[in-house]
Amino acid sequence: MTALLYLADEGEAADLAAFLARLIHYDRAAAVRLQASGSTLAVFGRPPSFEVLAIRTARLAKPYENGLDVTVSVGELLESVDESAATAAVPGAVTGPPWAGVLPPRRGWRQEPGLPAPDAVRAMVSAAVAEFRSRTQELAVERRTRAELDGIGREIWSRPIGDTGLPVRAAHAAQSLGFLRPGAQVAREDSALGLYSSGAWLRLRTPFGSIAVRRAGLGALDVSVR
Repeated sequence: MTALLYLADEGEAADLAAFLARLIHYDRAAAVRLQASGSTLAVFGRPPSFEVLAIRTARLAKPYENGLDVTVSVGELLESVDESAATAAVPGAVTGPPWAGVLPPRRGWRQEPGLPAPDAVRAMVSAAVAEFRSRTQELAVERRTRAELDGIGREIWSRPIGDTGLPVRAAHAAQSLGFLRPGAQVAREDSALGLYSSGAWLRLRTPFGSIAVRRAGLGALDVSVR
């Protein structure tokens, strides 16, 4: 029998479907890792080119018995979402990509200072996108190689945000996936938007999802392998 996820309401189902659709936009063959514990479903995805881990949680109307931890096709999961019924069928497991075996730790996160206001972060992303377009358009035709474009991209997207170690690509991913929407408030210790760290990981948390990235030079310390 196909296992069903009973989401809390139609809104949770619609938000989950929107997140999956955005992942499909970047990779038609994308996979996600699902973890259900109690009344919370966590969905982990890795949109290509951003080099980050995207995390979306959803409330469940019924706790998933015996827990759930499986890697599945995004396309199959998206097709199974029934927004009106607030359900989703769990597809068969697929051979997960390497990132699916290494997740950020569940605990031990502490808030980091220095995150600019949301409007400032969005402005940095817009400025970075404009700079990338400008610099690549100025290249002579013979220099518009993949290596040249990738080099410009790495230089721009690896810049830190404000006084933090969070690269701009993390905020770009958050905005592209619908996590960094207008109206989110400035980070405080008890607010929904903020920057957190745990070992080698940094996590940008928003009201709509999180973006996790490993800090340069710290390797694969403090990860959760299952």
